[in-house]
Amino acid sequence: MTKTLDRIKQEVLGCTKCPLSEHRKQPVFGVGSINADLMFIGEAPGAEEDRTGLPFIGRSGKLLDTLLLEELNMDRSMCYISNIVKCRPPENRDPKPEEIDSCRPYLKEQLGIIEPKVIITLGNFATRLLLETKTGITKLRGNIYEYSGSYLIPTFHPAAALRGRKGVLEAMRTDFRKAKEIIYG
Repeated sequence: MTKTLDRIKQEVLGCTKCPLSEHRKQPVFGVGSINADLMFIGEAPGAEEDRTGLPFIGRSGKLLDTLLLEELNMDRSMCYISNIVKCRPPENRDPKPEEIDSCRPYLKEQLGIIEPKVIITLGNFATRLLLETKTGITKLRGNIYEYSGSYLIPTFHPAAALRGRKGVLEAMRTDFRKAKEIIYG
């Protein structure tokens, strides 16, 4: 039987595969259109996301929304947004390999159902997971890769731009414009 996003979400809600489930308020599954041409994949939920169950709603999410509108003329209802890890790591620490491995099947199922034309990975963790590499985002971004029939465009996590790293915001804008060219021709 083919799984639906709702069925996978129910699995995630009951998941206890790793210790993150013990500390979460609620898992953050993902939101957006099942018919999205564009899917964003981030690292893990933060405090606001853990509280609400929605991805990218804090400061990083506001920047993502701004870039979506300014560079792609889209709002988040037109794309799909998820993370590689569905529960918030304590103290916003980096997700551990076993936590990523526990959530990997959920992300693969999300990708298989949505089948986006373009995937934008936000930051090192999502990019390394999908490209199966240890190379960092600084070297990987600026290129377009293939992932299971989708174009994959790695870019910086919005948090890196919010920290004021020189050139990050403009690099993100460039990467978003690449997605626009692929989606709209």
